[in-house]
Amino acid sequence: MNPSPLVDAIVRQTVILIATLATGAGQRPSLSHLADQVFSELARELKQQGLSTKVVADMFGMALRTYQTRVAQLSVSRSDASRSLWEAVYAHIQTRSPLLRADLHSRFAAEDAAMLRGVIRDLVESGLVEQSGRADATRYTAVAADALLGGQQPAAFERMLLVAAHRHGPATVEELAAQTGASDRARVAAALESLVEQALVNLEPHSEPERYSCERCVIPFGDEQGWEAAVFDHYQAMVAALVTKLRGGNRRADLKDHIGGSTFVFDLHESHPMAGEALGFLEETRARGHELRERIESFDASNPAPSDARPLRVIAYVGQTVAELDPEDDDA
Repeated sequence: MNPSPLVDAIVRQTVILIATLATGAGQRPSLSHLADQVFSELARELKQQGLSTKVVADMFGMALRTYQTRVAQLSVSRSDASRSLWEAVYAHIQTRSPLLRADLHSRFAAEDAAMLRGVIRDLVESGLVEQSGRADATRYTAVAADALLGGQQPAAFERMLLVAAHRHGPATVEELAAQTGASDRARVAAALESLVEQALVNLEPHSEPERYSCERCVIPFGDEQGWEAAVFDHYQAMVAALVTKLRGGNRRADLKDHIGGSTFVFDLHESHPMAGEALGFLEETRARGHELRERIESFDASNPAPSDARPLRVIAYVGQTVAELDPEDDDA
């Protein structure tokens, strides 16, 4: 088996997802740290898989000394807190608006003028900044002065931690920060303290260092603040299923599998008698999962698990998309 084409294809799909997430909310977060983050985390994961440092360096196409130097540099400092020019300009307008164009250009005089104009134009066209006046009297005003940059809103970030604590707990602050990609330990600790106060996360008794867990994590349908956590949860569940199956040495699927996934493609037309059934596949599967979870919780409420029973967590995921094909595509 040659995994290289599969790795390349998965990287490509992950890049598409990252690009969509980075632009979907109308903001332009900095991505300058991604290369370092991917290198650092991939190197660490390969080491955890049991590979020697020399082999890992060779996989990256580096001499051993070059690889060790690179790892050392990244372990000292990571640029997770860096801002893009887009973020910096937006933050400055938020704190100083209304702001004259001359003052804005003076503040960012060291930047490339064409790039700065492009960022300002993008902020105005995206509706985050209002432009008024003309020439030297042009003013910029932030439309959403309370919007946060460089991270999720507090409620959304707490939901991300909920998912991580549920999937990986009991876990330390550092472990949960790594799972959510948060670089600010104090922010993670404060969010966890809030979740503990809300009785959504448990602080494990007598744990040193302190560890947190979450027994139940449900993101309700229609919850607008929980979409980041829902995406994180779904993607993590999919990756966990694939990794667990691959680590078990299983390279084939069976109808009786308890670990794995399946993709079904239904080719039909909008007036097809079974179009509604195909379109409702996700809705029906969600309803079945919701009903099953309620029955399990109802049973557990009056039937405590035996003391010698081995805990079991079944994580199921389902996704669906609909694509309208052009007639030419059908003939391809």
